[in-house]
Amino acid sequence: MLNFDIQNHRPLREMVYEELKMQILTGTIIPGTRMMEVELAEEMGVSRTPIREAIRKLEKEGLVTIEPRRGAYASQISTDDMVEILEVRQNMEGLAAFFAASRMKPEQMRELEDVSKKYNQAVADGNMQDMITYDTRFHRIIVESCNNKILVQMIEQLQELVLRFRYIYYDNFRRAENMPEEHQTILEAIENGDADAARQAADIHIDRLKDLIIREGV
Repeated sequence: MLNFDIQNHRPLREMVYEELKMQILTGTIIPGTRMMEVELAEEMGVSRTPIREAIRKLEKEGLVTIEPRRGAYASQISTDDMVEILEVRQNMEGLAAFFAASRMKPEQMRELEDVSKKYNQAVADGNMQDMITYDTRFHRIIVESCNNKILVQMIEQLQELVLRFRYIYYDNFRRAENMPEEHQTILEAIENGDADAARQAADIHIDRLKDLIIREGV
């Protein structure tokens, strides 16, 4: 049963929706799992109505598939889906890195270095949750520092899909082996103010992920 904060004045249906959405994005509800209204309602300690509303909303976002006479399922994510996400991410984050090389503030640079070290330690420790947390933050700092609100908004729209991708990606730890070195190349290019090198490093970083996904599948 979920422990909904009684001080939280948001509608129950919103909290149920956000909880189910996060469970799908983080893989707690794995792709292909049937979304049983009765079971979910019992687990969350709510009626079936907010569960049903949440499932319909998640269907519109592509996170749930509703099949006639069969029910609702957490959507599968295919190799093609992941490649498409990476293609869009590659272009936008490469541009963000290009801008960040000349626009990143000293305090953002310090945070980027700190997060990079924490990420490297997470890889050394084999801590998947920390890898996801610090990988997400590493790229977010670069995006935030690009100082282009339109680009930031466009990348933000991708973040939920990227989060789901990261949980699938990091499920195979071996895929993270080269990430610290690739992050360091991006970081150094930004630190040196080399916009072209930053964009190229970011591009190569995503390109290698894309090639790996194509080669090995989800």
